Amino acid sequence: MGQPKQTSSVTPLRAMSRAVSIVAFGSLLLSQTAALAQSASQQLATTANSRSAASQDSTTNAAATFDDGTDDTVTPAANGTTANTDDAAQRPAIPDAQAGDDITGSILDEDIRRLNTREAPIDETLPRRRAAESASTAETPGIPIGTFVLRPSVTQSVNTETTKDGSTRQRRAFLETDAAATLTSDWGRHQLTVTSAGAWQRNISGEGEEQPSFKVNGDLRLDLPDDTVAHLTAGYNFYREDTDDPDAIADATQQSDVQEFSAGASVQRDFGILRGTTALALTRSIYSDATLANGTTVALSDRNQTTGTLRGRVGYELSPALIPFIEATIGRTLYDETRDSAGYERSGHSYGAKAGVEVDLGEKLKGEVGVGYEMANFEDSRLSSIDTATLDASLLWSPIRGTDVNLDLQTSIQPSTTAGESGYVSHALTTTVTHQLRDSLVGTMIGGVTWRDYPTDSTINDELVYTAATGLTWNINRYLDLTSTLGYELTARKEGTDSQQWRAGVGLKLKR
Repeated sequence: MGQPKQTSSVTPLRAMSRAVSIVAFGSLLLSQTAALAQSASQQLATTANSRSAASQDSTTNAAATFDDGTDDTVTPAANGTTANTDDAAQRPAIPDAQAGDDITGSILDEDIRRLNTREAPIDETLPRRRAAESASTAETPGIPIGTFVLRPSVTQSVNTETTKDGSTRQRRAFLETDAAATLTSDWGRHQLTVTSAGAWQRNISGEGEEQPSFKVNGDLRLDLPDDTVAHLTAGYNFYREDTDDPDAIADATQQSDVQEFSAGASVQRDFGILRGTTALALTRSIYSDATLANGTTVALSDRNQTTGTLRGRVGYELSPALIPFIEATIGRTLYDETRDSAGYERSGHSYGAKAGVEVDLGEKLKGEVGVGYEMANFEDSRLSSIDTATLDASLLWSPIRGTDVNLDLQTSIQPSTTAGESGYVSHALTTTVTHQLRDSLVGTMIGGVTWRDYPTDSTINDELVYTAATGLTWNINRYLDLTSTLGYELTARKEGTDSQQWRAGVGLKLKR
C-alpha cells in the first residue's frame, strides 16, 4: 500500500517548534504573573510609608532581584539613570498618587487628560484693538527719577500786544518764555503729583507792563482702607496784578506783586450708596508795593490776609455715572492789620450752600453742576454784606473723537479794598474747544465773559469783560511743537471809557 500523502516535508518540524514556543511563552507568562503578584503585595504593604521610604525599598528590591540572577532587561531612565522594565508596574497609579502630597509629576491637570480641550474665548485669542496714537495725543516718555517720572516743557515765543484805554494807546513787542513740568510718582499704592508753570516776559520794543507769573502745586493722594481716599495739597502762586483789576492802583507803572501760599487736606469715604467728603483749605496772600509814574511807591501791606475754609459734602449714588449731592461751606478771613489805610475793618465771615449732581459718562461727558447761595459779611458796620445766588458748573464734553469742549461757570464773591466798597459778585463763563484738525495739527478756541456785579449802593458801576482767543499747535514730532496764538479782550463799563487789548504770538515748544 502506498504512503499517505504529506503536504510538506517539514510539517513535523513546525509542530515541534510550535510546541516548544508554547511551552516557552507559558513559562514566561507564569514568571511575569508571579512578579506582578509580588509587586502588588509589596505596593499594598508600603502605601502608608513616605516617599523616601518607598524609594529606599524599591532600590533594595531591585538590588535583590539583580542578585538572584534574574535576566531582566535594563533600560535607561529619563533622568539618565538605569531602571528595570518592571518599574512601570511598580509605580503607583494616578488616583493613589494623589493621596501623597509630596509626589510630583504624577498629578495631571484636567485639561491635559482631556482629548477635546477647551477653546479660548475670541476676545482672549486676539489682542484688543487700540486707537492709533497720533502725534498730538502721544505722551512724551519723560525723565525717570527714582520712582518718579518728570515731564518738562519749555516754550519760547515772540509776541506783539496793543492796549487801548480811551484815547490812550500802547504798543509793545516782547519775548516770553513759558516753562512747565509735571512730576508724577510710579508707586503701587498712593500717588504724588507735582505740577508747575511759569512765564517770564521781556520787552524788546514799545511800552507796556511786563506780566511775570509762576505757580507750583502738589497733591499727595493716600489710598486708605474702607474705601477712604485722602488728599494733602500745598501750593504757591506768584503773579502781578493786572491793570484792569478793580483793586489796581490808577496810573501805576508797575502794579503790586501778589504771592499766595495754600495748603489743604480732604477725606472722602464711601458708605455704601452714600459718599461723604470733608475738606479744609488755608490761603495766605501777600501784596508788595506798587510803583507810580513819578517813582514813588504805594504800600499795600494792609491787604495782606489769611483765609480758612471748611467744606462738607454728602452725595447719594444713584449709579456710578450719576451722584446728586448737597454741600455746605463756612469761611473766615483775617487781615494782618485790623484797619486798612482808609480805616475800615475788612475781616469777616463767609457762608455758602448748594445742591447739584456729579456726572461721569466716561470720555463723553464728565463734571458737575450745582446751584446754591453764598453770603459774606464784614466786621465794619459801614461795609454792607454781599449775598448772591450761585450757579457753578464744570463740564468736559467730547461730542466726537478728537474734539473736547470744556465748559466752566463760576460764581464767587470778591472783596474790595477800595474805600467804602464791600466788593462785588463775579459771574465768569469760559468755554474752551479743542479740535484735532489733522494727525499732527490741533486747533483751540477760547471764549469767555465775566460780569462784575456791584451792589446797588456801590459807587462803582458794573463791568463786562469779554475774551476771545484762538491758537494752532503743529506737532513737528513728539518732542517739538510749533505754536501760534491770537487773542482779544474787551472791558466794557457803563460809565467811563472802555479798554481793549489785542495780542498775537508765535513760538516753539520743546518737551521731554
